[in-house]
Amino acid sequence: MPASHLLLAIAVVAVWGSNFVVIKWGLAELPPFLFATLRFALSAFPLLLFVRRPAVPWRRLAAFGLLLGPGQFGLLFLAMRADIAPGLASLAIQIQVFFTIGLAMLLGGERPRPLQYAALLVALAGMAVIAAHAQARGPGVQTTAFGLALVLAAALAWAGANMVAKSAGRVDMLGFMVWSSACAAPALAAISLAVEGPAAVAAGLRGAGLAAWGAVAWQALGNTLFGYGAWNWLLARHPAATVAPTSLLVPVFGMAAAAALLGEAMPVWKLAATALVVGGLALNAVASRVAAR
Repeated sequence: MPASHLLLAIAVVAVWGSNFVVIKWGLAELPPFLFATLRFALSAFPLLLFVRRPAVPWRRLAAFGLLLGPGQFGLLFLAMRADIAPGLASLAIQIQVFFTIGLAMLLGGERPRPLQYAALLVALAGMAVIAAHAQARGPGVQTTAFGLALVLAAALAWAGANMVAKSAGRVDMLGFMVWSSACAAPALAAISLAVEGPAAVAAGLRGAGLAAWGAVAWQALGNTLFGYGAWNWLLARHPAATVAPTSLLVPVFGMAAAAALLGEAMPVWKLAATALVVGGLALNAVASRVAAR
């Protein structure tokens, strides 16, 4: 991979990792489901007017949009409002890699390598460390068991979205993201009105300042359109085994950004959990490369 392409890959994972801090800033002013609604609405409009719908059945676009919108980001935003620290959220969500492997086994008949089972055990050890330090909600509590459960559910929804995207085959990924976002936004809007209520939605929209709207724009333009667009551009030009390992830096950037910008504490147990989860992901990447060869 040329140095310029490697730098692009690192820029993408830096955006994805630091995005968890941006989410926390947005949640300071916007209710979680409203925030997610605005994110996907801006990902769809006005590009929907200029980007052709990909040759994918509506049911796949809708399934991907619902899994990624209410499923992944709706639950993630809900958890990050008050139940999990941004750095830990960036780490815990990475368990989606193993959920994706599990769904591929159940739905696609794929058979993991023995090394991938070992990778799963290492990553689960890291998740166990996080779970052991989750506390009941109270003053000063950064992570609760409820928040961790929500993030794991979000990771499962992300894995489901991965399976839908895989079943779509080789399509225009920008169009796929834009049109599936158009499916996600109305569902999230309905959930926001039902769960958060019209009064909270109206108050959130009236009270949102530049920081909140900047967070929405970063989510839509930086995280979704630039991130996924550049990532798929790289995957189209290089083997997946060359590009994918750079995603191991997502939780590293996430933890570093949370510590630097939000003052999130980094005790020894949190560093140990990071080492275990990232180590499990790295071991899985090695297993995938061996299988590819």
